[in-house]
Amino acid sequence: MSQGFTLWFTGLSGAGKTTLTDAIAPQLRARGVNVEVLDGDEVRTNLSKGLGFSKEDRDTNIRRIGYVSRLLSRNGVGVIAAAISPYREIRDEVRQSIEAEGARFIEVFVKASLETLIARDVKGLYKKAIAGEIKQFTGVSDPYEEPLDPEILINSDSETVEESAAKIVAKLESLGLIASLAAKAGGV
Repeated sequence: MSQGFTLWFTGLSGAGKTTLTDAIAPQLRARGVNVEVLDGDEVRTNLSKGLGFSKEDRDTNIRRIGYVSRLLSRNGVGVIAAAISPYREIRDEVRQSIEAEGARFIEVFVKASLETLIARDVKGLYKKAIAGEIKQFTGVSDPYEEPLDPEILINSDSETVEESAAKIVAKLESLGLIASLAAKAGGV
């Protein structure tokens, strides 16, 4: 069985977490990796229904995503978890639980400026949050604690999706979690 891992995408709403997940998952599957995607919005609808946006509810949601990630990754699955996960302490807690099971945790910080996020926001949520119409909006009226030392930093302001995806795949190769295409072509 191959070593499981969790790619933990964190960043503000609209930074590109889901877009990158959609780009990475098929690439990993094409390399024979058993991949499961845990998207924050889908988990909130299915596993965390009824939770609000208080710090306690956000922590509970992230712990649930972390729990499922731990179960899957300890069984050789490549997990891609994409959730804002605003609090560093809970991300670190999830990291420790996954690594305690012998799986790898790779934090991917998808970073974008507030100006870029507002420009990308087709629903106008940032403008509403800035105007005070939406309470507890992460990055505006609720805190987001940036990772201090993520394994991968994506600057979605300046990188294309393809460049960012290539950076993530290269990191997984360098960690020995997926075979490089050159090694695979050479029969190694």
